[in-house]
Amino acid sequence: MRCWAALGVGGGLLLVSASARAHLASTGLGPVYDGISHLFVSVDDLLPVLALALLAGLNGPAAGRWALAVLPVAWLVGGLAGFNGAAAGIPAGATALSLLLLGGLVAADRRLGWRPVAVLAASLGGLHGALNGAGIAAAGREVIGLLGIVGAVVVLTALVAAGVLALRPPWTRIAVRVAGSWIAATGLLLAGWTLSGRM
Repeated sequence: MRCWAALGVGGGLLLVSASARAHLASTGLGPVYDGISHLFVSVDDLLPVLALALLAGLNGPAAGRWALAVLPVAWLVGGLAGFNGAAAGIPAGATALSLLLLGGLVAADRRLGWRPVAVLAASLGGLHGALNGAGIAAAGREVIGLLGIVGAVVVLTALVAAGVLALRPPWTRIAVRVAGSWIAATGLLLAGWTLSGRM
């Protein structure tokens, strides 16, 4: 019981924050390519997408298709909302919580079905899209950079989820679960940094 109370208090502290900040990569090739490179150089965006794709792959073809359909659309809608100022209330610890939740679900090998995976995809896309949109607006860049990010999200989600679906030997499922535990551990580390920055 004490463990759940400690987790609840820690999660609550992560969600109490004044603002969240995002950063964008600059390739010099234009806003779309900047968006593509942003996903692959930003661990706080890359790892949750990987975790969701792993989770979708573990939960079967329907979950993979729904994750692939919902995540990019939610990312684009969230990005447009964030570009127009809707990301101001997102706490700094939200990224850490998404890593912990998704990585933990992969590590636990939770069978969720396609509906919960679609809800997680919508939540993840909306959250990280809003943070990306706010970062683009704060940097004074063109909103079209969101298309690069969303395109990279589509490709990464499709490749990883399909790769997990194609795995057949039982030990490969364990390897996917280990990857999920590493993502959750990264979320725990990020949560520690977030909390230590407030003290």
